[in-house]
Amino acid sequence: MFMKQVYDTGLAQAAYIIGCQVTGEAIVIDPERDIDQYHRIARENDLRITAVAETHIHADFVSGAREFAQDHDITLYLSAMGGEDWSYKWVGNRPNTVFLEDGSTFAVGNIEFKAVHTPGHTPEHMSFLVTDRGGGATEPIAIATGDFLFVGDVGRPDLLESAAGVTGAMEPSARTLADSLGTKLEDLPEFLQVLPGHGAGSACGKALGAVPTSTLGYERRFNGALSLARTRPESFVGDVLTGQPEPPLYFARMKQVNRDGIEVTGGPPEAPHLDPESFLAEAERSQTRVLDTRRSREAFLSERLPQAINAPMKGSEFTNAAGSVVTEDERILLVLESEEDADIARRLLYRIGLDRIVGYVHFEELKAQVPNNLTTLAAERFQDFTAEKLGENDVVLDVRRSDEYGSAHVEGAIHIPHTRIRTRLEKLDTGKRYYVYCRTGRRAAVAASFLASIGYDVVLLDGDCEHCMTAAAA
Repeated sequence: MFMKQVYDTGLAQAAYIIGCQVTGEAIVIDPERDIDQYHRIARENDLRITAVAETHIHADFVSGAREFAQDHDITLYLSAMGGEDWSYKWVGNRPNTVFLEDGSTFAVGNIEFKAVHTPGHTPEHMSFLVTDRGGGATEPIAIATGDFLFVGDVGRPDLLESAAGVTGAMEPSARTLADSLGTKLEDLPEFLQVLPGHGAGSACGKALGAVPTSTLGYERRFNGALSLARTRPESFVGDVLTGQPEPPLYFARMKQVNRDGIEVTGGPPEAPHLDPESFLAEAERSQTRVLDTRRSREAFLSERLPQAINAPMKGSEFTNAAGSVVTEDERILLVLESEEDADIARRLLYRIGLDRIVGYVHFEELKAQVPNNLTTLAAERFQDFTAEKLGENDVVLDVRRSDEYGSAHVEGAIHIPHTRIRTRLEKLDTGKRYYVYCRTGRRAAVAASFLASIGYDVVLLDGDCEHCMTAAAA
């Protein structure tokens, strides 16, 4: 048996290619939209992809199942447990599509897969037990858990409400998740490998580990959320709903496109390299967002285009920033550090459904050829900030998570999480100056630069604000 985790650091997302080396057949579980990466890995290992399975309708990336579905020789395995609201509508009458119920089994070559209905994160969620029958195994070697069970954490049950807008779904989903965690794993062996759908940095949980895989026995012993669900489910409900990060703006659309369908494109759009003058002309157009992907926040603050939004190409920071301030109908321009970043950026944007990439430029080209068009972003060290210096038109804006703000915040600060800034502009007055802060300056730089790009007067409070946690209790 062949098994490989394909991990995307930009989305902290894991897909799995599992293949039978006897027959040469392989399945991809939870693929991303740019499916060429999975075909390449299969070819390199003398396999061909004959099947695709999804654990659930995803909220944090565009599923590649829609692209794979163009090949009618590939069999799709999808959940049939979502009811009227959370069933796959885009599939239609496609041949070679199998809808799974709890306990359904299927094979790819000599490898058996058993669907286990594990609702809570979403109603339709499935996990897949993997047994290598060709190798003589009579028990499963692994369970692909999607967003049900992570290393060190469990899937969050609030996204139907907080992202998709289904009012009143949060607490019932948490109770369902507690029941799934308490019952669906109980009879499974300790040695079972846990293949999670996400790792550290994902917004699909609040305490995900950075270790790529685990075992069920280890998680039973050291996963606090799993232990709480098994022993004190009532306490689990309140705990799992507390402290979850506000999801980026794009999450709501992902649930819709993965259920209803999205345009099949055959791969990420090309992003042309523009000369600085053409780039600046495009940046002046309406419905255009400029994403500056340079990794150094200090460099961005000292030299930037006025329209530029800080979206550093570091881990999940780029997709979280882009997915919070750019909508699918807007045009995108990229400021890059290197030519290698062009392909990375266009793939990451494609994976979250942002396809309208107009082009890119290297920052050094801007600096060399149009230096007069660069400006700074007003900033001061948080450690040097005092509320006494505020004028009557100055407002402090806290862009941390709700639980952080609720624990303590700067006296008088208003609160908008940085992933929600785009949707709450009505709370902000263009006649005011906003002093924007978070815990380290990272999230505040995204929010402040976005506000500056659309004409707000902002000052970034940069750097560590440890003392802001205790200076003024909420």
